[in-house]
Amino acid sequence: MHFWKWIIALAPIIASTGMAPARAQSVEEFYRGKTISFIVSSAAGGSYDLMSRTIARYLPRHLPGGPTIAVRNQPGAGGIVAANALFSTAARDGSVIGGLQGNVPFEPMLGVKEATFDPRKFNWLGSPSVETCVLTVWTESGRHSLSDMRAKEMTVASTGANSNPSVSARLINELFRTKMRPVVGYTGMANSMLAIERREVDGHACILWAAIKSLRPTWVEEKKIIPMLQWGAIKEPALPQTPFAMDLLTDEQDRLLLEAASAPLALGRPFLLPPGVPQDRVAAMQKAFMEIFANPEFNDEVVKQQLEVNSPRSGAEVLALIERVYGMPSDVVTRLQRLAIQ
Repeated sequence: MHFWKWIIALAPIIASTGMAPARAQSVEEFYRGKTISFIVSSAAGGSYDLMSRTIARYLPRHLPGGPTIAVRNQPGAGGIVAANALFSTAARDGSVIGGLQGNVPFEPMLGVKEATFDPRKFNWLGSPSVETCVLTVWTESGRHSLSDMRAKEMTVASTGANSNPSVSARLINELFRTKMRPVVGYTGMANSMLAIERREVDGHACILWAAIKSLRPTWVEEKKIIPMLQWGAIKEPALPQTPFAMDLLTDEQDRLLLEAASAPLALGRPFLLPPGVPQDRVAAMQKAFMEIFANPEFNDEVVKQQLEVNSPRSGAEVLALIERVYGMPSDVVTRLQRLAIQ
């Protein structure tokens, strides 16, 4: 029997036994009644956790099917544990979302052996904000300019030898010939700020401007500190008199180094889906996240939590930034690795 005559002959049987070809499931059908796991790579109670949980409350309003969102914290190795799991073992159907600290996507590039993921293969959803680092000096320390910081060593609070504050101190020392010496052992930003006020140290190499606003809002207006230098993705509008580090550099290799080192600040708080998720679900999730970042009610809520949404980045922009940094010249990457791990 001719093939097509055979198919026609079998059609009544196929219809009666439910053997008809399956119709592709729509995004709304997939998410309706489903519970999505929202994995946060930091501990509960911090700013990354608060931002993720706030997004989770708004996501059902913006995602077709209105699924339930269950947030779960998976801290470990500074976010690497969660990133590895999201890359290798998480479901690839759109039912698992991840939120990472901004530095985590660059750990493989820096040669961190524990980081076994490739950030260029994640499906990035976007980031609500970018961050600006402020080199902060206690006014009573007697240092009022970068020249003063070149003339005499100053101490800065840090959590560990290879933590962000220590790496930032080494970066600025290299680029601007300053003489900062990290004093390690301070557990977190609040503890470091208290150490500055107690005059245990002279300042801090990288306090996020958002942290100054939320934890010590009177420092600047009462002139208790001097914001000596700022760097990151954008200039902080509230600090018009504070030099922007990139504007002071003329050597192209130095500028590329600062750009690469500032990439975690430019990523802010990025969110993702694992590799291999169907593209229609990725597109729906990307759209939902950008709608949340633009939602006035959401923005009011994060402000009340002393967080902020500024210069949101789309998933495509997050990926483009990661790919640019991974494509930096090898000598720039080697230089950054030397500063990052000692």
